[in-house]
Amino acid sequence: MSEHGELREGAKTMSTPTTNGGRLDGAVVAVAGAAGPAGRAALLRLAEAGATVVAADADPARLAEAVDAARYAHGGATVTGDTVDLLDLEATRSWADRTEKEFGRIDGLVHLVGGWRGSATFAETDLGDWAKLEKLLVRTVQHTSLAFEGALKRSGNGRYLLTSAAGASKPTAGNAAYAASKAAAEAWTLALGDAFRKAGGESGPAAAAAILVIKALVHDQMRAERPNAKFAGFTDVKDLAQAIVGVWDRPATEVNGTRLWLTPEP
Repeated sequence: MSEHGELREGAKTMSTPTTNGGRLDGAVVAVAGAAGPAGRAALLRLAEAGATVVAADADPARLAEAVDAARYAHGGATVTGDTVDLLDLEATRSWADRTEKEFGRIDGLVHLVGGWRGSATFAETDLGDWAKLEKLLVRTVQHTSLAFEGALKRSGNGRYLLTSAAGASKPTAGNAAYAASKAAAEAWTLALGDAFRKAGGESGPAAAAAILVIKALVHDQMRAERPNAKFAGFTDVKDLAQAIVGVWDRPATEVNGTRLWLTPEP
């Protein structure tokens, strides 16, 4: 994303809004993987935009810190936290059901569960890395999409948003396990988008599944730890959060089943 807040979808360029509120006023948005830097930024921006935010993570202490920070930054915002094992399908379904029952609706699931493993060369690839990444990057997408699909369709303006990496489209030798995991997660998300398309019939989908593509993420702590690093092409977590919020300002028919590029396409 540029300093002017441009979000690129393929060759098309658009400006993301920077105003508060808008279509997220009163919306209920769940964030999976909420305790990391990207999750924290998303909680802050979603709360600022007027959404009720339901955060989940496997680390209760870090999750509590992230939820408290969003509440403190935006007094009056409703931000809650649930410790959820997203590798457990039934636990994930229970989280979705509990959220819809408590708040009456779910308008979004933002998937920010991350992880990385790599090797110096292709020959040195450790298949144990694949085993770990398949769980983190693929299984959690499967579980959250299956658990939240129904509620997102009922919303009338639902969004399922996956954050992916440009490497999924152009894998490198040392990133075989990571790129393959991301590619699988993208394919699964696009299949969800096709389900939304078919459910919408001739009137078009009422919900959308979309992929936000980055090269890599950077945040303030990384810059403080490596003051001389350039982080060329990296997306700041705050810019990612702004792009997430901006997806709701576009019709579901326009974003469903698409990759939204926050970095140049490889």
